[in-house]
Amino acid sequence: MSGKTVVVLATLDTKGPEAQYLREQIEVLGDRALVVDTGVVGTAAARADVTRQQVAEAGGMSLDEMLKNPSREVAAPVMAAGATKIVSELVAGGKAHGIVAMGGTQGTTLSTAVMRFLPYGVPKVMVSTMASGNVAPWVDIKDITMMFSVTDIMGLNPVTRKVLANAAGAVCGMANVDVQLERGERPAVAITTVGITTTGAMKAAEVLEEAGYETLTFHAIGPGGRAMEQMMREGIIGAVLDYSTIEVSNEMHDALLAGGPDRLTTAGKMGIPQVLCPGALEVLVFNEPETVPEKYQGRTLVRHSPQITDLRLNEEEMAAVGKEMARRLQHTMDEAVFLIPTAGYDSYAVAGGAFYDPAADAAFVAELRAGLPKNIRVIERDTHIDDPAFATEAAELLLSLIEGRQQD
Repeated sequence: MSGKTVVVLATLDTKGPEAQYLREQIEVLGDRALVVDTGVVGTAAARADVTRQQVAEAGGMSLDEMLKNPSREVAAPVMAAGATKIVSELVAGGKAHGIVAMGGTQGTTLSTAVMRFLPYGVPKVMVSTMASGNVAPWVDIKDITMMFSVTDIMGLNPVTRKVLANAAGAVCGMANVDVQLERGERPAVAITTVGITTTGAMKAAEVLEEAGYETLTFHAIGPGGRAMEQMMREGIIGAVLDYSTIEVSNEMHDALLAGGPDRLTTAGKMGIPQVLCPGALEVLVFNEPETVPEKYQGRTLVRHSPQITDLRLNEEEMAAVGKEMARRLQHTMDEAVFLIPTAGYDSYAVAGGAFYDPAADAAFVAELRAGLPKNIRVIERDTHIDDPAFATEAAELLLSLIEGRQQD
């Protein structure tokens, strides 16, 4: 068989016939299935290419030891760790080209933990009873395709056969695509933006692309920034124009667009060229007005959409954001630039806008300047973030950092 190899991840004690059916469907399409058994207690009802004993041992515990006191709390993390180690080594060695799994809550949790560890671009298909709800806990920031199983995955019937056949077709089709996720001769440049900074971000992207660089734009809503930084760690992104750093302030105040405690640290630690801007930094994002915490009562609110409500940070809170951003940027090893538009950090904050507050912005800048390492230059411009001249300068500053690094 000359096709691709697709990992089928399944608990063969409860999903044996379904896993066997997936194997057959993958082979009908000309590819090879490699079945990995993550079951623990019952008897495997189908043949495994990688047995549960091998998975357990790869996870740091023998199956016999696990079965002395079997519990999901003990077994699940061991089997997830073992499957992750085995599958990631297969992928890294070019011996597996995609993964498909099926399950309910437990199977989805274990299987997607394995999938999230795999690099971007590796085909990942999860057939799940949970796929019609909130899939964020399972997908997180990785390119996992969630497919709703419609019925429970408990035996073969006309529905499960068709859904699983479709899943086989999906993962095999992806595995056989010729397009690869590869880094080009020039570094790919990441840009962060939100709706109220889009005009400036688009202009910056235009300048970078005219200079011969490919850009990847990330919606700075929490997962966007985290995905961007994971792509830095995987070597996909080689420079960043962090135009909208709203995810930091939202993390500090438990708002919707929280980017996590490590946001803004990765590029600095890795020595990746970066230019930063305070795009929408003063905005906290919540759902409908009634979801805004009581401590913010009396603040000016902007209805960004029927489901999204924005509020403005005050002077004291902005000073705290400046201090926190400076702390996170202490990791920066090389030269970087923080470019600040003093006339507004987004379209809501320009003169006459609902969030216009120069004093609060100045408090942010003062704390930022006081805490930043010396290798990060702070440049202020008397304009707003959507000004084409500001966006052009941000892009050109990043280009100078990239090209300067290439000459070193």
